[in-house]
Amino acid sequence: MASCDSKPLLIQKPVHGGLGVRELRLLGLDHIIDFSSSVNPLGPSPKVKEAVARLDLAYYPDPESLELREALAAVTGVAMEQIVPGNGSTDLIHLTASSCLSAGDEAVVLGPTFGEYEAACRVAGASLHTISAEEGRGFSWDIQESCRTVRDLKPGLVFLCNPNNPTGVYLERREVEELAEAARPGMLVLDEAYVSFVDSAWDATELLASGNVMLLRSMTKDYALTGLRLGYALCPPGVAQLLFSRQPTWSVNAAAQAGGLASLSDQEHLIKAQRCVGGARDLIVRELQALRLRFLPPSANFVLVEVGEASSVRRQLLGKGICVRDCTSFGLPRYIRIAIRRKAECAVLLTALKDVLNEGTVAAVE
Repeated sequence: MASCDSKPLLIQKPVHGGLGVRELRLLGLDHIIDFSSSVNPLGPSPKVKEAVARLDLAYYPDPESLELREALAAVTGVAMEQIVPGNGSTDLIHLTASSCLSAGDEAVVLGPTFGEYEAACRVAGASLHTISAEEGRGFSWDIQESCRTVRDLKPGLVFLCNPNNPTGVYLERREVEELAEAARPGMLVLDEAYVSFVDSAWDATELLASGNVMLLRSMTKDYALTGLRLGYALCPPGVAQLLFSRQPTWSVNAAAQAGGLASLSDQEHLIKAQRCVGGARDLIVRELQALRLRFLPPSANFVLVEVGEASSVRRQLLGKGICVRDCTSFGLPRYIRIAIRRKAECAVLLTALKDVLNEGTVAAVE
């Protein structure tokens, strides 16, 4: 009988934003303004707290998440049978990889990007190929060359984050369609975790009709359900059935289901957050320009900024009560990612960043 010891493959977990309890204890911090996690800056809707408070925790959650899927169908216009909720989009990334990839299969990730795609593919035993965007191109991929690579490799899955984390690059519909066509007969997994904060975003749900595109959405990001963990996949019908058959029972807990339903019933809360992000994003762009810092034009609710030694800048900002995302784990050791929060909080960040700049550790534009 096989044991855990007979499987020596260890997968290093990706680094994520947010401060863990261990780091807070080591730093002796009890309060921090967290710019490392790009979530709804207004926090959850008040309706979420009310819904969770009414829960009877003695009951099992609905294993089908039926009411949540019905509400998502009404919001997205996608049939309920094609919607698969999960314990955050990360859960769905791993579920998709384990369901669609076998040992030795090819998988493609367009990077630099979210580390869970690579982790999920490696756990599934796939051979991973990363198509890396060049810094000199503003971290935009050469789509024609990328399509040639995908056609040559014939991967089972292609992972694309759009808008991309951490660069903010947002591909147009035509470019995504070309990648999806190149991926046939494999599947393009289009992660739209941040798309709700993109001005004039195009509707990707129409791509589901192609049969080889699935979309990932994050209610964690849209509605600040960060502690509850909630995401969903929009899939071609056969793919949705496959994921449901492989997903552990009760993957989405009762609080997450209730919080998701309450969030969807309060779309005005998301609209207010989108307005908040737009105004604060304009402020950050103006001030970064005034500080003569290099940054990528933000398309969503975060901005990638070149600062020299990212780990040092993060450490200094922590000393001022502010946490930003050190992008070294993305392979970008000179960059930090700043989440867009409320204007008042962004002003605090900008003042602290200016102080660090005056101390001579941040790389201003020559």
